[in-house]
Amino acid sequence: MMEQDDLFSLAGMNEQGQEPSEQDLREQARKRIDELSREIEHHTYLYYVLDAPEISDAAFDSLMRELQRLEKEYPEFVSPNSPTQRVGGYVGEQFAPITHSARMYSLDNAMDLDELDAWLARVREALGAEVRYTCELKIDGSGIALTYRDGQLHHAATRGDGVTGEDITANVRTIHDVPLRLRGAAGSMRGSVELRGECFMPKSSFHRLNGEALAQNRPVFANCRNAAAGSLRQKDPTVTASRDLATFMYAAADTAPTGAATQREFLQWLHDAGFHVNPHIKVCETAQEVHDFCARALEMRNDLEYDIDGCVVKVDSFALQGELGFTSKAPRWAIAFKFPPEEKTTVLRNIAVQVGRTGVLTPVAEFDPVVVAGSTIARATLHNLDEVRRKDVRVGDTIIVHKAGDVIPEVVGHIASLRPENSVAWDMPRSCPSCGAPVIQEEGEVAFRCISAECPAQAQERLLHWVSRGAMDIDGMGDEIVGRLVDCGLVLDVAHYYDLGLEELSNLDMGRVNSAGEPIRLGAVVASKLIVNIRDSKERGLARVLFGLGIRHIGKTTAQQVASAYPSIEALEAASEEQLASIDGVGPKIAKSIFDFLRVPANQELIERLKLAGVRMSEEQVAPSRPQTLAGLTFVLTGTLVESGLSRDQAGDKLKELGAKVSGSVSAKTSYVIAGVNAGSKLDKANALGIPVLDEAGFLRLIDSGELPQA
Repeated sequence: MMEQDDLFSLAGMNEQGQEPSEQDLREQARKRIDELSREIEHHTYLYYVLDAPEISDAAFDSLMRELQRLEKEYPEFVSPNSPTQRVGGYVGEQFAPITHSARMYSLDNAMDLDELDAWLARVREALGAEVRYTCELKIDGSGIALTYRDGQLHHAATRGDGVTGEDITANVRTIHDVPLRLRGAAGSMRGSVELRGECFMPKSSFHRLNGEALAQNRPVFANCRNAAAGSLRQKDPTVTASRDLATFMYAAADTAPTGAATQREFLQWLHDAGFHVNPHIKVCETAQEVHDFCARALEMRNDLEYDIDGCVVKVDSFALQGELGFTSKAPRWAIAFKFPPEEKTTVLRNIAVQVGRTGVLTPVAEFDPVVVAGSTIARATLHNLDEVRRKDVRVGDTIIVHKAGDVIPEVVGHIASLRPENSVAWDMPRSCPSCGAPVIQEEGEVAFRCISAECPAQAQERLLHWVSRGAMDIDGMGDEIVGRLVDCGLVLDVAHYYDLGLEELSNLDMGRVNSAGEPIRLGAVVASKLIVNIRDSKERGLARVLFGLGIRHIGKTTAQQVASAYPSIEALEAASEEQLASIDGVGPKIAKSIFDFLRVPANQELIERLKLAGVRMSEEQVAPSRPQTLAGLTFVLTGTLVESGLSRDQAGDKLKELGAKVSGSVSAKTSYVIAGVNAGSKLDKANALGIPVLDEAGFLRLIDSGELPQA
């Protein structure tokens, strides 16, 4: 969750109380993209590596969807390591890997009927005719791939990363509705066929399993989907057999061996071959029929013996599917219509206050647990005091909650007629709930902040910031592991990361127990990778260190500018406040923040310990590889560079190699604007100011020759 001072633009104001500039909005987008990437990687790791998921598939999809939207709007911030740049998932090391005969793609999502209609229109336009669709329920389970050779089950695999899955053959053989030998005409097939579907846990089995876990004081599963996924990846097949799993099959890596020409015919082939096929299937001729199917599915959602989170709409004809093809992530001939978020009422019991990395106090609603969108929730952020007052929620209120995008718990509002007579409006505490220090609200800010450097609640957030991708980039050191390191007293500040040894990391108690009641440890494999990543982080350089230390107002770009002007920590410590303020892009406010931070004895001691640990506190001064022919000029990039395929960051790096400065916004100081495809308001502003504009061809000539175009 982003802290409130990182979300200032939602209130329409920046930190100085002004309308946010385009640069403000870009920085906010960059921060949100980085946060979403970290959050998605965290949840992917929890599910695929630790078998301990915290959110549903729908929740994960919503996070990914937001990241895709932001990266589309701000392509300059797309990283090669972004979760959107791979199909998704991890291949764990507990089971042998199996390569799928063809990639298992995920589906694009339609979150409402307008988006569904837009997809239907795109399909009709691409094919130039009306189309027949097969509509199916979207089972909320765990994807599997079953390979049959000469009619007999040969092996079974998880979806994995879409290309490679895990061998779960022994476990799948225990699932009663998976045929070990194909029936009917399919039983005489020669060669191989890879069939795909969803493994799920019936609701009755889920409730029985959790009841047994509670009786034995073991952790319970959050929902049926997580229970199915965890049951498929048991080391002992007898455990899987006891979980009463079931399947619905609906796809194949290649349908040609089945002889089916349509999805409807293929589903019949699966049924005849002995597979469990979901009975709620309809071939639709019109968009209205598709709408009606989705509406009926939503109505019967709670009456089914298994969880669904939407509907899947597919072009029925395999020949037409072939014409439409695939994007890099999903088929163009299918889409998942996701159900709207459920709303439930419950009673607000408390408004607690959390303290973030920068000391910002965030109110959090605590209410009677309620099941929403497949999982139980009992807390939701209220963001800030202004938001609490806007919604006018009070302790004791009957409130309405849902999951925004089926992911983030949110308080919608209260039911006024059910408000207790003695209710009182909530107010922010004036002392920190963690350390008791005074709380302040600076002029022009909505946030209340604890200003104590000794506040323990801020410590863990600072530790997480240090390991984040934009800072020291210690891959794998996520929320759960950092939390356990803090709880066990192994890491209290960022310098302690560099004291960790393999043995203590391997034996780190993860605060959970396995099916035998034994504590789950981090393990040598994960610990070894973390030790390597911690060691590698020592060479990130001064700019990353400055950003990682969490100095107020110091973002990644500012840290780079400061490290460029003062390339060693010793030089930076010797600089006056006035000298710091003269750095391009810094100014008096940021300069004071840096200067004051470096004068605090505790911070000085921390920096010395980092030095002793071998963390590099300097920025390498690399001689320019090319003549600095663009020195003193400022460029702004807008639009998409199609011919070269360069992102804006990559294009900016090419300009910087020639000595140019690259800015995110157009002003009278801008020397040139580089305009790619779909250039927007920046191009309009450049034209209004009379600033020279180069198209992509002109840009490529410029970076190739290093020479400015002739006037």
